[in-house]
Amino acid sequence: QVQLVESGGGLVQAGGSLRLSCAASGRTVSSRAMGWFRQAPGKEREFVAAISKSGITLYYADSVKGRFTISMDNAKNTVSLQMGSLKPEDTAVYYCAARTDGYASRWYDEYDYWGQGTQVTVSS
Repeated sequence: QVQLVESGGGLVQAGGSLRLSCAASGRTVSSRAMGWFRQAPGKEREFVAAISKSGITLYYADSVKGRFTISMDNAKNTVSLQMGSLKPEDTAVYYCAARTDGYASRWYDEYDYWGQGTQVTVSS
């Protein structure tokens, strides 16, 4: 069993930055692929970024490529999402997810564990 707890969300102006963290308990993040997804009001949950358990394979949604960076800190058992050049359309609840499999994935139904989410609001 894995428990995931996100933190770092908040309100930021357009063009600003935020860093989200996902603390994992139970199995370590280094044994799993991890991902970030987001869901805006009235929209479906969408893929943001993913990292393989080795930390070598990284995937990003086209909408965040070049602005967001996913990383893994094995010592702290956390996965982070550094978000820059934020836009109002990045406003959403951001969820951390973990796969039993070690391969990064863009598909939300391939993830086995989910956090409760953290709200990110970008004002124009």
